[in-house]
Amino acid sequence: MISVVVPLFNEEHSLDALYHEIAAVLDSQPEPYEVVFVDDGSTDGGMVALERLHAETTNVVVVHLRRNFGKAAALQAGFLEARGDVVVTMDADLQDDPAEMKRLVEHLESGYDLVSGWKQDRKDPLTKTIPSRLFNAVTSQVAGIRLHDFNCGFKIYRREVTEAIDVYGEFHRFLPALAHWAGFRVAEVPVRHRARRFGKSKFGVARFINGFLDLLSAAFISTSELKPLHVFGRIGLWFLAAGAAIGVWFVVQWVNGAPMRVRPLMLFGTGLAVIGIQLILMGLLAQMIAHLGARRSYPARRRYNLDGTA
Repeated sequence: MISVVVPLFNEEHSLDALYHEIAAVLDSQPEPYEVVFVDDGSTDGGMVALERLHAETTNVVVVHLRRNFGKAAALQAGFLEARGDVVVTMDADLQDDPAEMKRLVEHLESGYDLVSGWKQDRKDPLTKTIPSRLFNAVTSQVAGIRLHDFNCGFKIYRREVTEAIDVYGEFHRFLPALAHWAGFRVAEVPVRHRARRFGKSKFGVARFINGFLDLLSAAFISTSELKPLHVFGRIGLWFLAAGAAIGVWFVVQWVNGAPMRVRPLMLFGTGLAVIGIQLILMGLLAQMIAHLGARRSYPARRRYNLDGTA
């Protein structure tokens, strides 16, 4: 079964056309399908359109959030509601072409767990495309996986992926990275991107600043969850080593007969050493907190994805 999850916010005029485009593509497939619309607290007439679709069809599921929680929360709600073995996500603004789902499915069946769309010929202004390229380049370096378009909403997942990763805050931008860090096979396929027909974009420039901060948070949580000492400790050791080196230099000068007196460089070295010790102690405290949390949640919550057993 294929589940199509569509998060939306104030996209009243796009919903009917989007559903019929999705149905036109999936009606020709042998697998059953459902379309899960997640209304993220819209204030227009979107819910009326969704309720009408739900009444007229048997494969439309409507999830309504009480207020606007954000795209990540809407996706998580859709993942929890979806029943399909394969989950497709796409935006509700008609810029994603449902006809491209066939290519995504074919690529997924070639051995991948998540296939992300790449808006190669993007129909957006330069104010969005140029910052997006910078964001994707930095994200590729941090994530350790090369993708051209992390933030493309048009993706396809095996159910195991949607069950294994948690989506909250602004982490919807890094779903390929989260899946890669969890051991899943991730690929990218160019998809057709269309110009927006109704309304306007809900995202501003601030999302790129927030995106870089969220990237650091996602990388730390996903790759160093039980090793915070490795993160803080390494930085602390560099500070401590630099401060110690400055202190040793002053000791050598004093042994060689130079008068010992307080100097700006000496205070700077002492400050580096103190900061280094504090960072190491912070890492130790975080390590103990993470260890206690892991003992309480395991085995109730498994964090290892098995690719097979012998």
